[in-house]
Amino acid sequence: MVYAIAVIDIGMTHKKVAVYDDALRPVAARYEQFPPLLIDGLETHDLAAMEDWFTEQVARFARLYPIKGIALSTHGATFVGVGKDGAPSMPCVYYTHEPGDRFHERFYARFGPPEALQEETGTPAFKGLINTGKGIFFAQEHYPAGFKQTVQLLFYPQYWGYRFSGKTGAEGTYMGCHSYLWDQRHRCFSSVAQGLGVTALMPNRLRASWDVLGTLSPVCARKTGLTEEVILTLGIHDSNASLLPHFAKHGERGFVLNSTGTWCVIMNPVPVYGFAPEELGKGVFFNISAFGTPVKTANFLGGQEFEIWSRLLMDIHGRQELPSFEVSQYRSLLAEKRAFLMPELTPGSGQFPRSKPRVMEDGREYPFTGIAQRSQIPGVFKRYEQGIALLGISLVMQTLTALERTGLIPGTKIIIEGGFRKDKAYHTLLAAALPNNPVFLTDIAEATALGAAMTVKMALTGKKLPELSGDLEIAYQEVLKIGIPELDPYREAWLGYAESP
Repeated sequence: MVYAIAVIDIGMTHKKVAVYDDALRPVAARYEQFPPLLIDGLETHDLAAMEDWFTEQVARFARLYPIKGIALSTHGATFVGVGKDGAPSMPCVYYTHEPGDRFHERFYARFGPPEALQEETGTPAFKGLINTGKGIFFAQEHYPAGFKQTVQLLFYPQYWGYRFSGKTGAEGTYMGCHSYLWDQRHRCFSSVAQGLGVTALMPNRLRASWDVLGTLSPVCARKTGLTEEVILTLGIHDSNASLLPHFAKHGERGFVLNSTGTWCVIMNPVPVYGFAPEELGKGVFFNISAFGTPVKTANFLGGQEFEIWSRLLMDIHGRQELPSFEVSQYRSLLAEKRAFLMPELTPGSGQFPRSKPRVMEDGREYPFTGIAQRSQIPGVFKRYEQGIALLGISLVMQTLTALERTGLIPGTKIIIEGGFRKDKAYHTLLAAALPNNPVFLTDIAEATALGAAMTVKMALTGKKLPELSGDLEIAYQEVLKIGIPELDPYREAWLGYAESP
């Protein structure tokens, strides 16, 4: 090993520090979870505890590996206000906080109709604070004194880069990540950013994710035991980081990435930015790739839905393990068209904002709350295997709609990354529903961290992204297609429930 790369990878649930060698092979990783810090009843990120842990882990790895660069990758929709002292000037609120309908009404009354903003910024009208612009608006209303003391607004990856290097910057993948802050047609700050009056608080030059933000500050060098020559790259949005290995292998287009986790994020690199009229108002949006090009995107909280519904079924039945995949179980449910599990547990987070979480069985509604309280249990949930199968079918139904909304065309390959690549039911049903699209699984265990590590290798070597193709060993396994003709008629019935209030 000539040198090593440290990656600080910050998900909503898991925080990780990983190490890659100079051939981009993973060699070590440590994980931690941080409960929210409650401030005035709001869930906020415990930035101080996280910083201590990141520093401790980097120091631990610095004693074992010759680290020359640090990469930063984080989940989206998060920013930190920084005061003159370099410390956070106000709480960093979880984007999952739902401030209520009146808040959203005030936002759109001030900045414009949702569909007009979607067309300008590529950002849909998510609920909660999943739009960074709404997060800033919320901070202005709830923390006016702290906001007045703010001298810089930093996106989440760049905040952590600032804490380690003392330097500030911005790059496109986070600016363009459903933020409402960037005009994607004219490539400048949006009307929302102007209306919020925050453009002077943010770096206005977008640099590349693999550009060097700076080197370790003397304080961080002392704490970690690394030298001040260690570089940090600009940082990158996590979903966009997971695209980089496939860009290196396949070029800038010709595939759709289905990155699965708490969020299932379907990303289709396309040549031109723009919405069809019927797409406005739907859960489809545009990311900006690390190349600065448009990535048509749709997402939903698939991992969250799987976790909550499956845990509920396990609790009902006193089970711990997931059942093995039996295709006959799924085909029977599909053929009968009697039971349907509907999104969305987090309202407004996915492709069906009008849908309420429930099970429909023989036309009768069983709300999630009733099932959770054991007061209304549908018949299909009285058999554990059937309940899990119904959940798996629902996740495939949501994925198909998300794929369609990103502009999937016949012949385009679909690559499944993340947790669902291990779910045989999920990828078997998805491949069966898409007879004209090859579906592949990969052996990449941590695509986000790998993509982030690639940015440091580019910075250290001067190589361009395609030149890293030979440095990556990725196995693409095509999913065997089987005939499940019951999928199409079931989906038609499922959509009827999902698209109605």
